[in-house]
Amino acid sequence: MQGAACPVRFSPSNHLLSSLYPALHSIFRRHAKMSMQEAAAAAKLHDGNSDYTAPTQHRPASAKAQLAAWHANRGNKSFLRAMIPSLRQPAAGEIPETKNPIKLIRMVSGFGWLMFFSGWLAWTVDGYDFFCVSLTIDGLAEQFEVKTTKITTAITLTLLFRSLGALIFGMLADRYGRKWTLVGNCLLIMVFELGSGFVNTYPQFLAVRSLFGIAMGGIWGQASATALENVPAAARGLLSGIMQQGYAVGYLLAAVINLTVVQTSKYHWRSIYFFGAGFSLLAAIVRACLPESRQFILAREEAKAQNISSKETTRLFFIEMKNMFRTNWLRWIWAVCLMTFFNFFSHGSQDLYPKYLTSSKGFSSKLASKATIISNCGAIVGGTIAGYCSQYLGRRFAILVCIFYTGAWSALWLIPHSFGSLSAGAFFVQSGVQGAWGIVPVYLGEVSPPAFRALFAGLSYQLGNMASSGAAQIESDAGETLKLHGTQTPDYAKIIGILMGAVMAWGIICVICGPEADHSHFEEAKVATQRGGGEAVGTDLVRGRIDDDKHEASHVEKV
Repeated sequence: MQGAACPVRFSPSNHLLSSLYPALHSIFRRHAKMSMQEAAAAAKLHDGNSDYTAPTQHRPASAKAQLAAWHANRGNKSFLRAMIPSLRQPAAGEIPETKNPIKLIRMVSGFGWLMFFSGWLAWTVDGYDFFCVSLTIDGLAEQFEVKTTKITTAITLTLLFRSLGALIFGMLADRYGRKWTLVGNCLLIMVFELGSGFVNTYPQFLAVRSLFGIAMGGIWGQASATALENVPAAARGLLSGIMQQGYAVGYLLAAVINLTVVQTSKYHWRSIYFFGAGFSLLAAIVRACLPESRQFILAREEAKAQNISSKETTRLFFIEMKNMFRTNWLRWIWAVCLMTFFNFFSHGSQDLYPKYLTSSKGFSSKLASKATIISNCGAIVGGTIAGYCSQYLGRRFAILVCIFYTGAWSALWLIPHSFGSLSAGAFFVQSGVQGAWGIVPVYLGEVSPPAFRALFAGLSYQLGNMASSGAAQIESDAGETLKLHGTQTPDYAKIIGILMGAVMAWGIICVICGPEADHSHFEEAKVATQRGGGEAVGTDLVRGRIDDDKHEASHVEKV
């Protein structure tokens, strides 16, 4: 087939890939190729000779107009009634989905699993690389002859620079596609991880970790989009939970290497960064061996059919980005508020927890590390289960359930003094915290302006992360005044409890005020380089709101 060749070609002569070539080639032929008929159908969307008529008016930018498209399938409900999350009800004419997780897993094609794995792996490696510093604080302080509090500055700088990375790489991913943007992003992380292992002075370390923060900030938006836009909508809840907990898997991997390899290697703390560079290279290779997401292949074929130059495509991208900001400013404000909650929810419950166990409960560092590992196992379990349940309960309703579930286990997490009880409390609390987090990738993907999912989801995530970067510092400063009765020991149990209570109250408000576009088929949306892409919203792509004659097309828009 001409003009629709698979974007990835493998040479059978390559001894590393020769054994995989037949299987991968077959998958790519089925799922990455586009027929000339599909290309023609996509091109007709903007062809003046077709039946399609381009909108003559822009979507209004007022708050009222934005709120009118805030909830999909709102029906006859008032806006205030629609704000209250309730159990999801299938839309009129919607085919009931299976609740069997085995069937959901089998529903995903081989190509979909490969794309999901590439996104999950990139996010897992990102988590590993970030936690390297917190796991090697003592070794770094000894190497650079500074206090451990100085080393935490590197963590803060990484968090602060992540927003810049989300902006840069989010724009690149929405303009040029997911594939090579993510590959380049992973390679940059590899370089900065190697640099972290080779530095010899404290200023050098701060500089490298600041640059690492820029690269790290670009990963989540791309990884989430790559993992979910190539799988069926029915399976996205489950896979969202699995994808998000790649971060916890990254921590566990880093913790294991720190407890084993780092303790025996002649390179000591440097070895964990060298491993991180290798993992980042692996993530880049995996993504490079897979094709571009299909909607970008369609868009490029359409631009080629219409003889649209790269310069003109870039011009259209910035026009649509301007339209996206103009018609979604309220959504941006809400998303940053929501992600501020989520990041305080995780950082407030995690960052100071090991110190709380050692100072307030008298645990050894080894026991504190074991409790943290147990809590991350709870995170993986909770994220997977909550993501799956959100497919049927509704995204917002499931998040609220996780918030209340977390509050219910807080007493076991803070009051006991034994290792077993506190570890159990940490397991259940983190299963709730990360259960809510497991819904975030699919929820943000569905409510994002569909043509700018990498930028919107990634940047709102990292702006919320920036706002919450002082969570550990807030708790630490509070420890200077709130002490255990009759001692000078900070009462971190009370401090963490108060902070988490306030954070959960804020989260409930954000979720209730949030938009809803459950089961949005964002894979059918226009990309950011196509006219009208910037003004589309996720609720336009929910099956119950799509006209039958339009949802037949490759790209869907409701004006």
